[in-house]
Amino acid sequence: MKVLRNTKSRIFFASWVWTHETEASNTAVNSLHPPAPTLLGQILKPLRQLVENIQVRDRQLARRLCQLIPAQCPFERDIQLFGKTLFHIPPMCKLNPLYEEVVGLRFRALCYLADECGEDVTQYC
Repeated sequence: MKVLRNTKSRIFFASWVWTHETEASNTAVNSLHPPAPTLLGQILKPLRQLVENIQVRDRQLARRLCQLIPAQCPFERDIQLFGKTLFHIPPMCKLNPLYEEVVGLRFRALCYLADECGEDVTQYC
């Protein structure tokens, strides 16, 4: 039995296409320029740079950072009742404006411990 003969060979491609030139020109997408910084972004920029500029050069500092910064969001939960999931609480860490910088700092600390110190970092994962 050949599978190709028993399956449908029709392929559908779906996409959005602007049919009118005036509509297409009104929807200019410019991905080369980042969005304008907001007031919160301007306020947090020095703090982001401070976290980004932390150099992990000490074994004790790297261990402490790996212990203090969690590998997964501690707030994400599945609420269950009698073995059935009632609802899911999404990870709230993504709402933290410094989330990317803190996770990057933890990653740099893990890399320092693994590469420079030769430690097993599975205890921090």
